[in-house]
Amino acid sequence: MTNVQAGLQAIRSRFPVFRNSIYLNSCSQGALSDAVEEAMQKLLEMWRYQGSPWDEWVQEYEVARGEFADFIGAEADEIALVPSVSAGVSSLATAFDFSARKTVLMSEFEFPTMGHVWLAQQRRGANVKFLRAQGEQLPPSLYDQAIDNDTLIVPVTGICFKNGFRSHLSEITAAAHARGAYVLLDDYQDCGTRPRNVRELDVDFYTSGTLKYLLGPSGLAFLYVRKSLISKLQPSVAGWFSQQSPFDFATERFEPAASARRFQSGTPPIPNVYMALAGLRLLREIGFQNVAAHVAQLTSALLEGVQELGMRAKTPANSVGPLVVLQSHDAEAMVKALAREGFICSSRHDGLRISFHIYNSMEDVELLLKALARNAELMVQSRSVTTASR
Repeated sequence: MTNVQAGLQAIRSRFPVFRNSIYLNSCSQGALSDAVEEAMQKLLEMWRYQGSPWDEWVQEYEVARGEFADFIGAEADEIALVPSVSAGVSSLATAFDFSARKTVLMSEFEFPTMGHVWLAQQRRGANVKFLRAQGEQLPPSLYDQAIDNDTLIVPVTGICFKNGFRSHLSEITAAAHARGAYVLLDDYQDCGTRPRNVRELDVDFYTSGTLKYLLGPSGLAFLYVRKSLISKLQPSVAGWFSQQSPFDFATERFEPAASARRFQSGTPPIPNVYMALAGLRLLREIGFQNVAAHVAQLTSALLEGVQELGMRAKTPANSVGPLVVLQSHDAEAMVKALAREGFICSSRHDGLRISFHIYNSMEDVELLLKALARNAELMVQSRSVTTASR
């Protein structure tokens, strides 16, 4: 499929939520497609009539590993399938001993789990530092100035969940690697809206989950570990699916997998695997380049419209999406006001969050702008913000 606009109605028809709502909350949960529903139904049928076809289920689990690897330009052995990003990053964090290097450097734009995971390592010697933003921006020079020879790892959010700011990943990665530090990219707020290649990104670790823009369920995420690093890192948490030969059922033998599987733990969430694969395959059918271009058009139109309304966007004006955050006097009340008009969106702090995906249309943008105008008293005006800052 090369012309998204021409095929948009067909794509949109595969997501039942649009029959009675305008869905603008993919940053919280991707909309449910008929493909994902059918995948779940297939799993239920297998469970109902075959009881416990674990050989087939585990095979599908390995298929998922390969397809996620292919999606991000990695090898299957570099991918750990985990129940959440929190679980994957926690497993990774325990693999460091914080002896030669101690500093974990991240910004205040990270999702809370990233701070929590690394702060929990303080008792093991980690020195966690946070960079402070300059308003809604985080210049890469702040990283360049802060990364030093004691820096062990730099976790970086691809897009900030609370304002839509996109990190300057290439500059940050170059600065970290020049000083011998690792880089971990948390791509949860963007993964599924554009092509990804971890080789080109040159990150050491990459993580995301399936419930947002990958159009899958919660309960499944993946962690990429650069191949050359796997043997050097041994997590202090384990489970039978982290072992080299889990089906040997060797209770008294500890033999971590030689691949990134060593960062896994227990029995895989098979229903989630079936649904996640369906979401990923639907996006591949449409084409990630097509998704990216479409989302960028919608984002640009919304930001231009908001500017014309005189409202303040926390997201940079040149954003290509998918997340746009608008400042509100009462973001929660604004979410409720929009809900009464049929819009589904979300809020974080003083931000009204609007997130686009392949199933959204330019008509969605136009209708949203009209709804924002009708509820303008709840939104921060850009002119008033400028005056207050003087």
